[in-house]
Amino acid sequence: MRGEALKNSGRPLDHDSLQELALRYVTRYATTRHKLKSYLFRKLREREWSEDRPADVETMVERFAELGYIDDALFAKNRATALINRGYGKRRVTQALYQAGIAEGDDREALDLSDEKKWDAARTYARKKSIGPFAQEPADQDKCRKQLQAFLRAGHDFDMARRFVFAKPGEQIDAEM
Repeated sequence: MRGEALKNSGRPLDHDSLQELALRYVTRYATTRHKLKSYLFRKLREREWSEDRPADVETMVERFAELGYIDDALFAKNRATALINRGYGKRRVTQALYQAGIAEGDDREALDLSDEKKWDAARTYARKKSIGPFAQEPADQDKCRKQLQAFLRAGHDFDMARRFVFAKPGEQIDAEM
């Protein structure tokens, strides 16, 4: 019964229809090699394969990368920029890139950007959450502990988090550590 529920009402896929699905996917979404492979394999499970020779998803995905339809390094840089602008630290950026299937090497520029912007990301996070220098009033010990944990979950290192969480409202914090 579950197999029937997963089946799409469409016909089984052949090489051309699989390629059309892939092309439609990459034109619609910013994606990675890993995400495109996952999408195509899911479509093959849902609609099955009609040809005698097996579907060569790997070759199709690599061809799309060669043509420039997929650029994992650019995807990684854009994802890192978006997360940094939202106030997330390097560990959270690394986790997001791993989940997106970004290979080592393609993530280098994104991680370097995360290192460069770690101060700005921490400041943004503290401002958005009204922590430390952006708070209206000093936080008690329990609230500071919770804010510190939240900072760490956002991917910032302990020293950076501590500097913001234990700062007094309105205090200026230097970027130098």
